[in-house]
Amino acid sequence: RENFIHVCNPHLEKMKEDILYHFALGTGTHDFPALFGDVKFVCVGGSPSRMKAFIAYIAEELGLGSPGCDYPNICAGTDRYAMYKVGPVLSVSHGMGIPSISIMLHELIKLLHHAKCSNVTIIRIGTSGGIGLEPGSVVITRQSVDATFKPQFEQVVLGKAVIRSTDLDEQLAKELMQCSKEISQFNTVIGNTMCTLDFYEGQGRLDGAICLYNEEEKLQYLKEAYDSGVRNIEMESSVFAAMCNLSGVKAAVVCVTLLNRLEGDQISSPHDVLVEYQQRPQKLVGYFIKKSLGKV
Repeated sequence: RENFIHVCNPHLEKMKEDILYHFALGTGTHDFPALFGDVKFVCVGGSPSRMKAFIAYIAEELGLGSPGCDYPNICAGTDRYAMYKVGPVLSVSHGMGIPSISIMLHELIKLLHHAKCSNVTIIRIGTSGGIGLEPGSVVITRQSVDATFKPQFEQVVLGKAVIRSTDLDEQLAKELMQCSKEISQFNTVIGNTMCTLDFYEGQGRLDGAICLYNEEEKLQYLKEAYDSGVRNIEMESSVFAAMCNLSGVKAAVVCVTLLNRLEGDQISSPHDVLVEYQQRPQKLVGYFIKKSLGKV
């Protein structure tokens, strides 16, 4: 069954042209079905360089590119986001934080809609702070929760608070977990992910420019988060889950933990160790894509 992208905006039908400003793309200047109509998997992550590395990795895994091949940035006309494509896989950067990924997702969802894509899976791959997990562990998100541990995303629209669900696709999470067991290279868990509006105070850090609480209060908060089912903290998953839900897109969040926040606030692992950690979500998702395409 063909599952097309659902766009919750009746005004789009009345527009002669839709300009995706932050992608430097537009329906009047680009043939979206020809460029993107075959996309089945979209992987998004914060860093442009990481998403370029991912497209090179997945191209090699799928046998679609030669070693050392360069992949052009489809969004080269802007410096806001970067986008790369190989075969049925699209790789897009989203920057840091809810506002940045929200802007990207609005235009990405419209892009997939204009391209008439169907049966698309979108996966966020990234880094996070872990709670009660060894650094390097990978967390597949069950639900994204806010800083009060509620599974919801709250946004003010026309002056009124709108609350949206942040559930993620349960079956997709199970499939990813099974893939991790099959490759058996690193610890992987399914758990809730806390999405915050800030890296420092919002995540209970003691090392920001402003901190008006003590270490005991910080640890009590993080332990409450752990007891509620939270296993990692990042800054994009809530709006990601909410927007994918509204658009009828199967979605998942797969993040590696760079540290255990119960043991400290600063990321102190050597650079080469962090680089290897950051490759773990792409290895897991890369294997999932290969398996989905019957190439395992």
